[in-house]
Amino acid sequence: MPKICDLIAEKAKNGEDWVSYEFFPPRTEQGVKNLVARFERMKQARQPLFCDMTWGAGGSTSELTMDLTLKMKALGLEPNMHLTCTNVERKDVVKALQTCKDNDVRNIVALRGDPPHGQEKWEATEGGFECALDLVKFIRREHGDYFCLSVAGYPEGHPDTIVHVGDDESKLSPSERTRCRITEEDGQRKVYVCPDSAFKLEMDYLKKKVDAGADAIITQMFFDANTYGAFLKACRKHGIHVPVIPGIMLVQAAGGFRKMTAMCKTRVPSAVKESVDAKASDDVALKAYGVDLGVQISHQLLAHGAPGLHFYTLNLDKTTLAIAKRVADDRASSRTARDWLKAAALAAGAAVLVALLRRK
Repeated sequence: MPKICDLIAEKAKNGEDWVSYEFFPPRTEQGVKNLVARFERMKQARQPLFCDMTWGAGGSTSELTMDLTLKMKALGLEPNMHLTCTNVERKDVVKALQTCKDNDVRNIVALRGDPPHGQEKWEATEGGFECALDLVKFIRREHGDYFCLSVAGYPEGHPDTIVHVGDDESKLSPSERTRCRITEEDGQRKVYVCPDSAFKLEMDYLKKKVDAGADAIITQMFFDANTYGAFLKACRKHGIHVPVIPGIMLVQAAGGFRKMTAMCKTRVPSAVKESVDAKASDDVALKAYGVDLGVQISHQLLAHGAPGLHFYTLNLDKTTLAIAKRVADDRASSRTARDWLKAAALAAGAAVLVALLRRK
């Protein structure tokens, strides 16, 4: 079966748009059944280039992750399985990779992973791996180029590097202002950012992951397409030329949006925050806004040069599919209009030429 890096290259060669989806292992048996049914529905509505399946915080769902990965494969989807260093011994990684290989799963997302629930700081497992770079190096050493390896990229900096820097963003550098987070906490304005010096170290580390064998980068969520554009330029400036796939988080519920952006220290543009706050008590209006925002950001990302669109579905299909369909319809209409204008221009040119020839 094909590797994602090859599929992306083929799409780029043909000038074709594509989408991909990320899912996570549900906590209940019924949730698993619902998700598997959703795989089929989403495949029929808009065939994704690939689908990510997360490993779960602290490696807590590793067996279910593998089971759902294989179910994806059986349904004709191309799985991209997450593999983390958290609570995972080397032997567990060896086993997981061999199971993938035995079942022709050729795509892996190599991650450090989040700390287990209830643990604030990440700690390496004895006999395991220290970081995603170690994991990439190990997989390449043991399996050569069999797997397409994706790694994480952080357009605003890794949450661990985003720090409180005062209350005045005007003191930040131009690049810092593109990724800073501004909050109101207990009536006090606070500015958080990954400083330029730390961001450079982040980019240096990302370059090491790519040099070690990573084939693609999937970004952390963001809500400003210009943040992605700046990150893409930073990657190219650092000599990183693999596909940089934007991860698009959906706005589905105000509580979940606030919790997730706070946890990840994500920059939220004031217009987005105000819209979410205004619609927080109206579920229908908020979801409609989430679709509109997703469509807007998707078009902006493609204009910045994104190779495709990767949706963090939160295991829900309606909003994801609504965004994907509208973007596809808009792009098709735009291409039709361009083709019509091109044909009209050619026809007008031909008419002028005929008129000139007749005068002769």
